[in-house]
Amino acid sequence: MTPQIRPVDHLVTAHRQSEGGGFIVRRPLPVAGLEMVDPFLLIDELGPIDYAPGQAVGAPDHPHRGFETVSYILEGETEHADSSGHRGSLGAGDVQWMTAGAGIVHAEMPSRRMQERGGRMHGFQIWVNLPARLKMTEPRYQDVPAAQIPQATTADGKAHVRVVAGEALGVRAAIATHTPIIFQDWELQPDGDATVAVPRDHNAVVFVFEGNLLVGEPGQVVREGQMAILGAGDAVRLRSGPDGHGRALLLAGQPHNEPMTRYGPFVMNTQQEIVQAFRDYQTGRMGAIAAKRD
Repeated sequence: MTPQIRPVDHLVTAHRQSEGGGFIVRRPLPVAGLEMVDPFLLIDELGPIDYAPGQAVGAPDHPHRGFETVSYILEGETEHADSSGHRGSLGAGDVQWMTAGAGIVHAEMPSRRMQERGGRMHGFQIWVNLPARLKMTEPRYQDVPAAQIPQATTADGKAHVRVVAGEALGVRAAIATHTPIIFQDWELQPDGDATVAVPRDHNAVVFVFEGNLLVGEPGQVVREGQMAILGAGDAVRLRSGPDGHGRALLLAGQPHNEPMTRYGPFVMNTQQEIVQAFRDYQTGRMGAIAAKRD
């Protein structure tokens, strides 16, 4: 059966803004009039930015409850720590899929080397909502180095994908997700053409962060900094655009179709649950990050 290619329903243009300790992000979600694309709550692109020595900034200690954060590093280095005692570092191509669940205090900062010497930083953080039944699940981490992220290329070598979640071109992600999610980094060269299956019951978007691409049928140009929200279908087609080269994130997920209330770092189903999250954080029930001893 011929797949039904999803059309571009409409485009969203990302705008730059300051977050965390003062780092600049390009954010296509949420924007005015679009609070979420269920189950995706936030898409932030950090950089690319070149830091001079002593200038690199990050996100100091902050709490999360009720959702998952996905950190995907393209260039640079970050270090993270949390209230459960977990510590680690991420470099180019690495992924951290953190399930905040019932609550955790977390920090993500440039590595000591980045802070001292400076350097180029580029990456993404995606927030994925959890269904009501998993809002208070135990926090967990999946730290996956670049070498373990499956990659594939079309037969002609003109379209390449890194599969963080889901499946494409015959390879399947190493990361396990609580609900069905597709998270793929596609790069197309001139005349590149790729079609990937996306379940009909998923919501899907394509965010172009380099060059431009033709998305859907007959093909709409999506330029750098634009996110295409896709309509109904069971496949997504990506082709190289007018400039010949393009790179984009393909994100898709099964929606929860539940009430959602968010305030800052907490995403729950009711206002009462948000109030309880603040109370738990303020009374120390989410813990604190212990000082690191060298």
